[in-house]
Amino acid sequence: MGLRKGHLLPPAARVWLLPAGLTAVGVGLQAGGSGTRLATQFDREMIASGEVYRLLTGHVVHFGWAHFVLNLLGLLLVWYLVGKAFRLWQWLLIVAVSIAVIDFGFWTLLPALHWYVGLSGVLHGIFAAGIVGFWPTRRTEAMVFAFVLIAKLVYEALAGPLPGSASAAGAAVITEAHLFGAVGGGVTALLMSFVTQKMLNK
Repeated sequence: MGLRKGHLLPPAARVWLLPAGLTAVGVGLQAGGSGTRLATQFDREMIASGEVYRLLTGHVVHFGWAHFVLNLLGLLLVWYLVGKAFRLWQWLLIVAVSIAVIDFGFWTLLPALHWYVGLSGVLHGIFAAGIVGFWPTRRTEAMVFAFVLIAKLVYEALAGPLPGSASAAGAAVITEAHLFGAVGGGVTALLMSFVTQKMLNK
């Protein structure tokens, strides 16, 4: 056995490239302290003044180390469950669209939201996309995951953040980010699956 020509990493390791990259970026930003957070968080006023990079960096910087570790554990769990549902380039697209939908939702639907940090919205996008990706071949798992995700989103819509989540993160939880992320990731995965199916049927 050996590595296929052109690949430096075995398939099992390549699956974890995206979470490894997000973790490395998160650690780097977190190491910069509160100054880095203030310079990179989603900040409505600063974005409006031209600092549009915050639309991206706001999702990988965190309020503190506790918040970062909490999101990192969530990332590892979600990726373990659904990380094999798509290829790396597809996951990059899913993450990008999830971020865009979250930002759009913040900007247009939550005008009172002035700042935001954290990966949790993107995690919900990844999880929703993984459910769609697994649906044709691993339906039982996908149905269980779908039930968990929908139940969580409904609970948050009716009752607010899960008990203890705000205290664990050290900051208020913006549950709308979870809904926006899930919509972005799920719809992107559906569209990709539709296009793939169309191509196979030609």
